Amino acid sequence: MVAREGSEQGGAAVPRRLLGLATSALWLVGALVVGWLLWPSSLGGCTTLTIVSGHSMEPTYYTGDLVVSRCGPVDVGDVIVYTPPDVGGARVIHRIVDGNADDGWVVQGDNNDFLDPWNPKGDQILGSAVLHLPQVGKFASILLSPLTWISLLVIALAVVVWPGKPEDEDPETDGQDEDGELAALVADAEREVAEAEPDAESDEPPVTALV
Repeated sequence: MVAREGSEQGGAAVPRRLLGLATSALWLVGALVVGWLLWPSSLGGCTTLTIVSGHSMEPTYYTGDLVVSRCGPVDVGDVIVYTPPDVGGARVIHRIVDGNADDGWVVQGDNNDFLDPWNPKGDQILGSAVLHLPQVGKFASILLSPLTWISLLVIALAVVVWPGKPEDEDPETDGQDEDGELAALVADAEREVAEAEPDAESDEPPVTALV
C-alpha cells in the first residue's frame, strides 16, 4: 500500500515538473517574441518609437501622438521616419510623395505646402509607420529609453529562471511531519511532568523550595 502511494505521488510529480518546464518555455518564447517586435532601432532593432512634435502632419498626427514604425521597404504614400543629414540625429516623420529608393524619396508633411529639403534613402530611413497611438506619447517618453528595454528583458529572464519551490515536496507529508514533531514535544513534556510528581508510595513528603 505504501509503495503504491509512493509511486502515485512520483507519477504526479512528473506532470507537475513538465508543466513547470512548459510554462518557463512559454515565458521565454514570449519574451523573445516581444523583444524581437519591440526592440528599438537605437539598439540595432527594427522598431522606432516616435513622439510627434509640431503641426506638419496634421490632421494625420498631432503633437503628443506616439507613432510606431518598422524597418523594411517603403513606397510612395508611406509615412516614414528618417534622420536628415547634419541635423544632430533629429528625426522627421513625413509622407513619401515621389521618388525612389535609388535616387532618394521626396517627402512632405501632410499639413505643409512645400517639400522637405532632404531626399532620404538607405539607412537614413528608420522605418514606415505601422501603428498610431493618439496622445500616448505624452506618457510614453520612458519607452524611448534603451535602459527601459534592457530592464524589461532582465525582468523577463529573471521570471523564467528564478528557482521555484521544489516540486518533489508533498504539502501533506510536510504537514504530517510537523504534527509528528508536535506530538513528540507534548509526549516529552508529559514525561517530564510525570517524573517531577512525588512518588505516591514514598514516606517522605515532597520538598518545597522557597525562593
